[in-house]
Amino acid sequence: MFARQSLRFASPRGTTFFARVRLYSSAFPSYEHILTSVPKPGVGLITLNRPKALNALSSPLFTELNDALSKYDENKDIGAIILTGSEKAFAAGADIKEMAPLTFSSAYSTNFIAPWSHITSIRKPVIAAVSGYALGGGCELALMADILYCTANATFGQPEIKLGVIPGAGGSQRLTAAIGKARAMELILTGKNFSGREAGEWGVAARVVEGGKEDVLNKAIETAEVIAGYSRVATVAAKEVVNKSQELGVREGVEYERRLFHGLFGSRDQKIGMTAFAEKKKAEWSHE
Repeated sequence: MFARQSLRFASPRGTTFFARVRLYSSAFPSYEHILTSVPKPGVGLITLNRPKALNALSSPLFTELNDALSKYDENKDIGAIILTGSEKAFAAGADIKEMAPLTFSSAYSTNFIAPWSHITSIRKPVIAAVSGYALGGGCELALMADILYCTANATFGQPEIKLGVIPGAGGSQRLTAAIGKARAMELILTGKNFSGREAGEWGVAARVVEGGKEDVLNKAIETAEVIAGYSRVATVAAKEVVNKSQELGVREGVEYERRLFHGLFGSRDQKIGMTAFAEKKKAEWSHE
């Protein structure tokens, strides 16, 4: 069930604007560390909400985040998901207070930080809208999204080396895959940061947006609304085959793609889409 509500936001330019959104009234609990809303039909929005800690990532936050991600993934009305933070910070890193007391035994036996990668198991497309700091775990979380949009002055980095550790939520792997071994090695070994503009130049970000949080979020919502307007069956399959390209060789990847392509001819939406195209009509998707 949805409930409509007018939310008040402060823009980076110091003005105030109101957005009419549809909020889940029963499907979602009242979270402490995140906010959830539906700013456009088919678009689920999750906002990290620990402002005093610059959205520092913690196990309680990820418990809520993973729950919200799963609920959006299972909801037939949602076609794409956006993850964002605040103007100052997408997520400025992991909560050091939680990690500092850990021992090898406690970290290993509890598989600490493993649940932080739950976002990679979500089948629907996920867009990260990044403004401000995305450091350490925040950078890793952004890299786990399917599409990353950021502001030009966003700040990314894997500074774990300064704490006597290394990235633990996939940063060494995903950053290397995105920008190559040489740059990733330099950044991880020195703990240096890189800008949103560099993220765009290096292929980390799909789009760099001039302005602030409001601007990058609007661009993410615009893209998510386009994706949500297509067949859910096709978008999930498209995400799956692109991800497989990172795991398989070209030949195996093409064969995998072709099997899913053939499989989509068993969906109702393939018939709906191709019939609508032939008749020059707008497709009314069944998502089946």
